[in-house]
This record gives sequence, structure tokens and C-alpha cells, in this order.
Amino acid sequence: MPIVYNKNIDDHSVLAIWKIEETEEEMLAGLQLKQHELDIISSFNNGKRLLHWLSTRLLLRKMLNTTAYIDCQFDEDGKPYLVNSDYQISLSHSYDYAAVMISKEFAVGVDIELIKHKIKSIKHKFLSDIELAQKQIGNNTEGLYVAWCAKEAIYKWHGKKGLEFKRDIHIKPFKLKAEGNLNALVELPGGTRELTVNYFKTKDGYMLGYVANKA
Repeated sequence: MPIVYNKNIDDHSVLAIWKIEETEEEMLAGLQLKQHELDIISSFNNGKRLLHWLSTRLLLRKMLNTTAYIDCQFDEDGKPYLVNSDYQISLSHSYDYAAVMISKEFAVGVDIELIKHKIKSIKHKFLSDIELAQKQIGNNTEGLYVAWCAKEAIYKWHGKKGLEFKRDIHIKPFKLKAEGNLNALVELPGGTRELTVNYFKTKDGYMLGYVANKA
């Protein structure tokens, strides 16, 4: 499994992307799974979903540089966490890639998506009219994916149910680049926060957004 991207985001946080080229059998051979995990993967009804699940766990193992068992579970809000570890984590996957972000200091969120034109048909579901009026978003497929990945990364960073993309996360005007960042205002129960989200487009047509900040 080639790690195609591995970056220290800051002194405490790391982001890595893995291109999935292995078979299910090859990935299973590299993991130590307990019965509750075997039960989970036996419930998957298609191969890609299983490959995504296995690849994020293998990438976690490589990023933590351990051969020991890693117990990755999900809390009641669906946020992943590591049992008996002080690392905060975020997981994402899309088609041929898996992305993982870890941090000892910050809450993190990452999202990777294969860029497709069909996002234009749902843009009004996750963007306000004010956001859609921004020329770098509007009817621009890549700009729409930057906005989607940014909002998804923020949602994962927050890690609690109830946050709505269109109502609670507001993308401020930004300059669209192949790699850049944007600021977003987030309406949280404790008040409004402004977060910086970094993003980049891969050479083979994926968009990725990520955020690391105090919760």
C-alpha cells in the first residue's frame, strides 16, 4: 500500500493518504482484528466498503508506527476514536483512496472526495445563496468540492450530531487554487467560531480538505 501523501500539519498533527491497491486478503493479513471487528466487516455487502474500512485501519497502524493491536471505535455521535490512546483522529475515503489525520493536541477533521460534476445538482442542499453567489463556488465544480470538503472536515472536527452544513457552516470568500485555504464561520452551541480549512486537489481528480484546531 503506497502512502502517496504524508505531511506534518503542525508539531502535533499528521495527515496521510493511501492509494488502495491491495486485495482484501492482503489487508486482512496486516491487521489484528477482534471478534467485534470481524462482525462489522462481515456485515459489509460490497468489496469497496470493506477495502475502505481495512485501509483506514492499516493507515492508522503505519502512522502510529506500531505492530500492536489498535482499537478504533466510534462514539455515540459517530466520531472515531482510539481506545487507550491520547491521539485524536479523523478518517475519510473515496473510491481508490483512504485518508487519515491524527493529532495529540487538536481535534481534527479530514474529507476526501472524487470530483464529479453531479455535485452541481445538490449544491443548494449544503450551500446558502450567499455562498453560491461567490464566483469561486457558484457553478464551479472544483469550488463546490472545496466547499463540500471544508464543511465535511469541519463537521468531523466538531464530532457532534446536530451541526448542519447549510445552516451552521458559512464559507467566507476565498481565492480558488489547486492548493489553498479558506475561513469558515461555524455556529456552535457555545458560540460562533472561525476556522481555517486547508484544501488541495490531487493530480488524478480528488479534492481533500482538512482542519486541526482546539475543540
